[in-house]
Amino acid sequence: MLSNLTPQAPDKILMLIEEFKADTRQGKIDLGVGVYKDPQGVTPVMRAVKAAEQRIWEAQTTKAYTGLAGEPEYRAAMARMVLADVPGDRLASVASVGGTGAIRQALELARMANPGLTVHVSDPTWPNHLSIMKFMGLPFLEYRYFDNATRGVDFEGMKADIARAGKGDVVLLHGCCHNPTGANLTPGQWQEIVAMLDKSGAVPLIDLAYQGFGDGLDADAEATRLVARSLPEVLIAASCSKNFGIYRERTGILMALAGTTAARDLSQGAMAYLNRQNFSFPPDHGARIVSTILTDDALRADWQAELEDVRNTMLGLRDQLAAELRSLSGSDRFDFIAHHRGMFSRLGATPEQVQALKSDAAIYMVGDSRLNIAGLNRDTVPVLARAIIDAGI
Repeated sequence: MLSNLTPQAPDKILMLIEEFKADTRQGKIDLGVGVYKDPQGVTPVMRAVKAAEQRIWEAQTTKAYTGLAGEPEYRAAMARMVLADVPGDRLASVASVGGTGAIRQALELARMANPGLTVHVSDPTWPNHLSIMKFMGLPFLEYRYFDNATRGVDFEGMKADIARAGKGDVVLLHGCCHNPTGANLTPGQWQEIVAMLDKSGAVPLIDLAYQGFGDGLDADAEATRLVARSLPEVLIAASCSKNFGIYRERTGILMALAGTTAARDLSQGAMAYLNRQNFSFPPDHGARIVSTILTDDALRADWQAELEDVRNTMLGLRDQLAAELRSLSGSDRFDFIAHHRGMFSRLGATPEQVQALKSDAAIYMVGDSRLNIAGLNRDTVPVLARAIIDAGI
């Protein structure tokens, strides 16, 4: 039986990681992998996470299963963080295996509710979005999003394409810090998208993976909160990997906002059922870390302070890189880097130029020219800037 399996295409980012490790050149720079790194190149354990783990270790008396939906305290704390004013009569939620698991469960839930749906997804988007949908056999259409000339949002193209979404379709939106481009909608543009979805009856699925990495914890949730306030049905997949730095704990949540209490109860039951079918009980350690932090004033304050340091570090690197490139190029054509938000920016370089950066300067980024700003520090920014100019980008 197993000999009948066919080889799977390797993940390009994982391949890039291995290629970087094998490169023996001094001064090589990894801008490919999508994890936060401090100026020393380390993905640190946050202070509040360490403190929360200590408390859990001291107090925990069992490793027995939690509920199918996860611990209520975690789900409530995450709902408050994402939505602020929690509409309890509309909200169903389950803990998930990371943000990726939440996306998968959201798509499973949507297909259960409407087997004939089409998913509308930005071009470009996080590659795993497409991979999951292809594996599930879900039909999808891409909507225009990134303007390679301006390195901003092609909003008119986006609206024209989203207008194709019908009642019961799903429109997958990035809540903030768009991956892979770093280009985000303005508040006014979000209002227009909400009006379009309200008119068509399409259901938004918001991928909120970087809350706190862009303009601040609450500011980054504003678009999601607007959508939640404005539309009767909303799906939200949130991740704790980045803003709590607990990548390996696989901590996420799927929230569903329904139009009626009865629909909320149906959603809650279906989501718990999907958890049972796919992995039975969700992982608990990361969720318990998060709920411990979010429900303790001192721990939450320390976590938010460290998260702000992370955010401001990335903003500082953006400003420095844009300034270096402005000086070297004698133009403002790279100023978009300072305007983008989150860990990523898309340079708009050709695959050949990306290859030249790797071959000539030992600078590694994804082939579509997505670079991880957090892979830089103040010393490597000038190196990257010079390499970008030398590559003719």
